[in-house]
Amino acid sequence: MLTAENVLLALKIAVGGVTVLLFFSLTALALGNYRLHGRINLAFFILVLAALLGFELTAHVVRPGMLQEFLRSQNALETLYIHLGFSVPAALILPLMLFSGLKRHRRVHVALGMLFLVLWTGTVITGIFYLPHAASP
Repeated sequence: MLTAENVLLALKIAVGGVTVLLFFSLTALALGNYRLHGRINLAFFILVLAALLGFELTAHVVRPGMLQEFLRSQNALETLYIHLGFSVPAALILPLMLFSGLKRHRRVHVALGMLFLVLWTGTVITGIFYLPHAASP
């Protein structure tokens, strides 16, 4: 059933899953396997983009207002705005980071990667641990 709780829970699972993928990408990088690092990052990009588009489609086309209504009822709109403060910039940096990596612009890629890791950490913490996915009693 398409409820706000189910959408948020699915997003938390997706964020956790791609975070594991990101860990594998950084492990490949640490081991010097740049090709594997790039391939995993491409998969990461595609999965994050698919989740983002699915979320936006659900939130603004399929069931507009459903998520805002649920988060308002849980007094979690401020938490959502804090989460968006991390996730929106991370989503904007992601294509630039992918492009710089594919074009082998190492300095730009590494700088964007460091910024992305900070933003992604904030996205994971606020999204998984602070946004509600079940109605509180």
